[in-house]
Amino acid sequence: MLEQRYTVAIDGPAAAGKGTISKAVAAHFGFAHLDTGLLYRAVGRRMLQGEEPVTAAQSLTAEELGQGDLRTAEIAQAASKVAVIPEVRSALVDFQRAFARRVGGAVLDGRDIGTVICPNAEVKLFVTASAEVRAERRYLELAAKDDDVSREQVLADVKERDARDAERSTAPMKPAVDAVLLDTSDLSVDAALARAIEVIEMTLPKV
Repeated sequence: MLEQRYTVAIDGPAAAGKGTISKAVAAHFGFAHLDTGLLYRAVGRRMLQGEEPVTAAQSLTAEELGQGDLRTAEIAQAASKVAVIPEVRSALVDFQRAFARRVGGAVLDGRDIGTVICPNAEVKLFVTASAEVRAERRYLELAAKDDDVSREQVLADVKERDARDAERSTAPMKPAVDAVLLDTSDLSVDAALARAIEVIEMTLPKV
């Protein structure tokens, strides 16, 4: 186990593969992993239940991130809506930064990790893919859960969310200037993971 602080920041749009890559990278190196999108999904879930988003963000607990219903299309859209609220983002920053600097290494994936949350991360990756490829991946994922969705609607949702994430005034989604771009449009999961591991190994502390 790594006996010092080491942060891997992985950003990118929905369904680009950053979650899959982040989990696999964390498992490969023995690092802790945080899907920061779950923070916003948990806040979005509570908003759908009638709670005010900022209050929900300020009182969020780690236990809520393990709830099994956070991956629905409805909650994904709610998460994107609460994520544009500056007070919500501010309330969740400390949680993410403390996780990132734990001893033993940490992988965080989201949309503003390398630019806002951990601008000094040892490694930054921006994982992306075309909107059409990402929409097809998300459609197959939702269809497997029997969600009543169409390919056309999922593509429209992906493009709408991309625009909202990229155009928000606070912490817009964009690659950090020193991030390594990883386009997974034509890559297998194994190939994408191998590239991510290669990038990280170049900066790992020598023991």
